[in-house]
Amino acid sequence: MLNRLLNRIYGNEESEASARKEDTPDSEAKDTVNPVDTSALTAHAGKRQEEKEESAEAAVTDGPVDTEVVKENIIAAHRTVFDPEIPVNIYDIGLIYDIRVEPSGMTHVQMTLTSPACPAAGILPGQVESATRSVAGVRDVILDLTFDPPWNPELMSEAARLELGLL
Repeated sequence: MLNRLLNRIYGNEESEASARKEDTPDSEAKDTVNPVDTSALTAHAGKRQEEKEESAEAAVTDGPVDTEVVKENIIAAHRTVFDPEIPVNIYDIGLIYDIRVEPSGMTHVQMTLTSPACPAAGILPGQVESATRSVAGVRDVILDLTFDPPWNPELMSEAARLELGLL
């Protein structure tokens, strides 16, 4: 039955007679069914693996990244991460103190939380790191969580203050 399905998927049409023989429990009848040629599948899988390896090598050996473009894209990615207690993204709240992108793609992010006892302390740093890693050109991330200087509402962007009704 599996051979018949694979034959149909890959365009190897077989006759109804051989399909019926395959469905019978008689092992001799199954031997007469044309098996699926798996060499194409194996070759395709091998090619996909080679492409993955080449892509990984290219990521390591590519030349320098455009640090300003990568930084802008990281900021855009950070704007998709929200503090669960404040309906504004973490970048505009002012939780990201610094983003440095080296030409190699190594990225340093310095961030804080609204307070050392912030209930989101267990999730926000991981979300920031994931958002940073998702940006093309970022090869690795060092995340530095700091409370010096402590966060205060003055660190919010004007848009964030406006959205929260603080202006």
